Amino acid sequence: MQLKPPMTMMDFFRKSEGTWFSQRTVHHFDTTAEQSGDSNIIIEVLDKNDTRIIKVCEEQNIDRDLPVGGASFLWQDNLDDPNPNPNWAAILVDIPDKEDKTRGRFLRNKGYVEGIPVVCQYNFSPDGVLTIITEYEKNQGMERCWFITDDFRVRVSTVKMMNGVNLMGYCSERRCVSNQMLKKMAQKYSLVS
Repeated sequence: MQLKPPMTMMDFFRKSEGTWFSQRTVHHFDTTAEQSGDSNIIIEVLDKNDTRIIKVCEEQNIDRDLPVGGASFLWQDNLDDPNPNPNWAAILVDIPDKEDKTRGRFLRNKGYVEGIPVVCQYNFSPDGVLTIITEYEKNQGMERCWFITDDFRVRVSTVKMMNGVNLMGYCSERRCVSNQMLKKMAQKYSLVS
């Protein structure tokens, strides 16, 4: 079956909903340091009337009628930790372009590079690659993300300081299969064998 890439931000959020295992490598050019690590990303799709969406709009003085929805992103060191750290969470609010739904902006209650509220610009290329550009006070971030399959995606990012590119990152992410899904799969295959 051919992959159908998401072409709107809400479709991207829906396709991303669930828990993902993320393996990342980050290169810091100012110190020639390299980091790598594993984490989990927990993504939940939010309705436009969700109180978290309303709060972000109020904090950034945005008309509540503009968003079409959003998502909660939560980063976690390990799924064995029962409660993810709320300091590693972000709420994204989607405001698509009225004329072209493959582009728009989204609000973040907390930026990735600088922990302040930010507005990001996004667009989807015809092949489904999502590009996000975020302007911070002293930095500019650019991230690209695309699905290889429904359960595997790739993200690459750069952060540019005033004096040039400061870091680059690469993440490969696999969807985690829930216990409920594992049980369904086991039942399906036990009936077949």
